[in-house]
Amino acid sequence: MMLPERVRVVEVGPRDGLQNEPQSVPTAVKVELIQRLADAGLRAVEATAFVSPKWVPQMADHTAVLRAIKRRPGVAYPVLVPNMQGFAAAMAAGADEIAVFGAASETFSRKNINASVAESLERFGPVCAAALARGVKVRGYISCVAGCPYEGEVQPAAVAAVAAKLHAMGCYEISLGDTIGVGTPGKVRRMIAAVAAEVPIAKLAVHLHDTYGQALANLYAALEIGVATADSSVAGLGGCPYAPGAAGNVATEDVIYLLDGLGIETGVELAQVFAAGRFICQALGREPTSKVAKALAAKQAA
Repeated sequence: MMLPERVRVVEVGPRDGLQNEPQSVPTAVKVELIQRLADAGLRAVEATAFVSPKWVPQMADHTAVLRAIKRRPGVAYPVLVPNMQGFAAAMAAGADEIAVFGAASETFSRKNINASVAESLERFGPVCAAALARGVKVRGYISCVAGCPYEGEVQPAAVAAVAAKLHAMGCYEISLGDTIGVGTPGKVRRMIAAVAAEVPIAKLAVHLHDTYGQALANLYAALEIGVATADSSVAGLGGCPYAPGAAGNVATEDVIYLLDGLGIETGVELAQVFAAGRFICQALGREPTSKVAKALAAKQAA
C-alpha cells in the first residue's frame, strides 16, 4: 500500500510526557510548552489530565493549565478523563475534546486503574455519552497492544475487542499504545490488521514507545498499512516505568524528521519542535532522549 500523503501528529508530551516526572513542573512552564508546540504547527496537543491528584500529583493543576492556554484556531487541546467526576471538572475548565484510557490486558487494567477491562469500559460509557451529547469529541486509548509487563504477549483479538467497544461508544479515533515498547513491525502489522477488521483504519492511531529502539520501524510499518495518525512526545519525554532507564514515548523530533524525509506532510516545523524540546529539557534539568534533538544540538554547538 502507498504511504499516506499527510500524517496527523498528536503531541502527548505535556500530559503523558510529564505525568510521571518526580519534580513538580510549574503551571507556567506547562502552559509555555503547550503554546510552543502549537506554534510549531502541531494541531493536537494533549494538555493535561483530569485525574485525582492523589494518584497523579503532576496533573493537580489541570484546571489552571487548561484555562491559561491561549488557544490557537484549528488546534485541539484534548485532556484525559477517567470517569464522570473528571469529565465534569474538564467541562467546567473549558475542555472541548477528551480522551478515555483503557487496556487490552486484564492485569494491567487492574493495576493501572483498579478495574477489569469490562469494568473500565462500563465506566467510559456514560462519559462518552455525556461528551457526545455536548458536542465534545472523544478519543480512545488502548494500552498494552503489543505486550504487557505482567502478562507478556497480548493477542491482537483482545486489542480488537476493546477497540470495537470504544468505537461503538462514539470515539472518533482510537490510539493503539505499545506501552512497554516491545512491538516489532510484524507484530504491529498483525495487531493493526486485527483491529482494522473491527474499526475503520482511518480512525486508528499509533502510540509507540521506544524501549527496544523499534518505535520508528513500527511507525513505518503502521504507515504502510494505512494508519495516518501518530502520537509522539517532544524530546522523548515520558520514560517507561516498567523498564527503568529505557526510553519511553517516541520523540516528536524523530517522528517529524522521518516523515519529512519520506515527503509526508505534517504541517509541523522541526526547528520549532526542537526549540520547544530544549525549553522543557532545560526546565527539567535533563537531556532529550531524541536522537534527532541530540544531533541538532551538537550541530548548533559545533
